[in-house]
Amino acid sequence: MSVAETDAGMVAQQKERLPTLGEATRIWARIGFLSFGGPAGQIALMHKELVEERRWIGEERFLHALNYCMLLPGPEAQQLAVYIGWLMHRTIGGLIAGLLFILPGALVMLGLSILYVTWRHVPLIDGVFFGVKAAVLAIVIEAGLRISRRALKTGAMVGVAIAAFAGIFLFKLPFPLIILLAGLAGWAGNRIRPGWFAKANAGGAADGAGEGLLDNLLARGELDHVKPSSRRAVRVLMIWLPLWLGPVALFWLVAGSASVWTQIGGFFSLMAMVTFGGAYAVLAYVAQAAVDGFGWLTAGEMLDGLGLAETTPGPLILVLEFVGFLAAFRAPGNLPPLVAGGFGALLTVWVTFAPCFLWIFLGAPYVEALRGNRAISAALGAITAAVVGVIANLALWFGLHVLFREVYSLSFIGMNPEVPVLTSLDWRAALLAAGAAIALLRFKLGMMPVLAICALAGVVLRGGF
Repeated sequence: MSVAETDAGMVAQQKERLPTLGEATRIWARIGFLSFGGPAGQIALMHKELVEERRWIGEERFLHALNYCMLLPGPEAQQLAVYIGWLMHRTIGGLIAGLLFILPGALVMLGLSILYVTWRHVPLIDGVFFGVKAAVLAIVIEAGLRISRRALKTGAMVGVAIAAFAGIFLFKLPFPLIILLAGLAGWAGNRIRPGWFAKANAGGAADGAGEGLLDNLLARGELDHVKPSSRRAVRVLMIWLPLWLGPVALFWLVAGSASVWTQIGGFFSLMAMVTFGGAYAVLAYVAQAAVDGFGWLTAGEMLDGLGLAETTPGPLILVLEFVGFLAAFRAPGNLPPLVAGGFGALLTVWVTFAPCFLWIFLGAPYVEALRGNRAISAALGAITAAVVGVIANLALWFGLHVLFREVYSLSFIGMNPEVPVLTSLDWRAALLAAGAAIALLRFKLGMMPVLAICALAGVVLRGGF
């Protein structure tokens, strides 16, 4: 072999080396601090950084990983980061990628929660949140329309969406039951007519050609940690299940089942297992349970929290941190309220995101077994369709509480829908929501400018100056 050939081989090997953990950590930190815009924007950012610019992972494998993450409960963008971090640097890589995706937004949300309870009743701040709530209503509507265009590809999917909306709005069926029934409908429908619930390919990333570094290394069998192992699966379960549920069990033993800490841990642990379809889907159930069931906060405060979450980096599901903060802040026990609120926020974040690491570390080695499984794809397609109906209910629920000052439950033949008192319409909220919807849907204005404009308009309309 000539010297030139030897040098060329050495250069090729250097190009195909994995980035060091430090190099990868810097990129994950960059993604974590810039991950605004919801899952679509976060996935696009990861695609740009990892596929297009650095070629660490190829287009096909990136989308395959995303499809797997969309099968799981929880925020798919954060789990995609854990998945790719794990592929590159094993468990430590997945931990760093996932934690850096969460921490910036979680810290910002904690700070905003403290400011919220401290300065909420100042007229200027009150006007800001009045405008933000109207903008959030328009954002939820826009998100529902976007997801429906992608998800409702067949008449059967439209039927599932309508049934899900009716189930949660008219009959108050619990969200987990709706997800279970939708999945069963998709599985059964696939056996009768496979085309009924054909799931569209999960997008969110731009086109990219060629293979990446990880693809080449995997093709040569150089990454042994990706091979499935029953011993490894048992070890993951033995570590992550106690890490996830241990704090919940500890609070139950120390404080009892009626404690706000036990309620927070138990409720949000359940949410971590059923949050299919993203944050907008589960928020309808969380909002109704937190407002009407536990009484942790009001409907208006739930909207305020969602508005805060829209302005922070990281997963939108961080709005749950705001809910946990207020729940503990208002039932602090022997602790100072702000300290209790901080612990409530921390517990909520822990039980919400710890299982995300469990799902990836446990299931990622088996992900190839899911490829081409039509029954699973049909079940996911039906669940996605049901999510559209749930988001429609969320938009309606928010709309009722933003636009009207009074709402009551109407009981009729087993149905319990909420209806507004028409004379309680708030024309200022209606004007702001309509303007935000036009800006988003007609003029394609970005989410952050819409929030800023509505916040300023809210201050003007409420006389906050």
